[in-house]
Amino acid sequence: MSVMWAATSPEFGLFHPVERRSEVKDLSDRFNDLRSCGQGYVEVRSPTREFPVLSLAFRGDHAVVHLISDAERMFLLVGDGIVPSSAEVEVPIVDDLAAFTDDFVLDTDRAWGVVHDFIQTRAADPLGEWREL
Repeated sequence: MSVMWAATSPEFGLFHPVERRSEVKDLSDRFNDLRSCGQGYVEVRSPTREFPVLSLAFRGDHAVVHLISDAERMFLLVGDGIVPSSAEVEVPIVDDLAAFTDDFVLDTDRAWGVVHDFIQTRAADPLGEWREL
């Protein structure tokens, strides 16, 4: 199965916005390289449709997942309780760190599982509860 994706470069630590089409294994390899670096940002979508796009931003064990459903609507996946109530976590969004409250922070492994499920099903609704921004 192929997927379109763009991600942080492990060598330079900056987001490389040029999409590539590859098998899921290549995306998984990039994610694993970024895990070794401690942080990263990944965007994925179907090779046959421009939307939806799912993004995963993580730093250490904390991640945030965005859903861009069309050119005008964006959502955040509700967190899984990995951080205490009222805590804030910073993750890289493209090339800058952004802070998110506990409401939207997930365990990085769980967030990667959400991305993997999205790639397999091409559907975002079954992945969890979404809040529109």
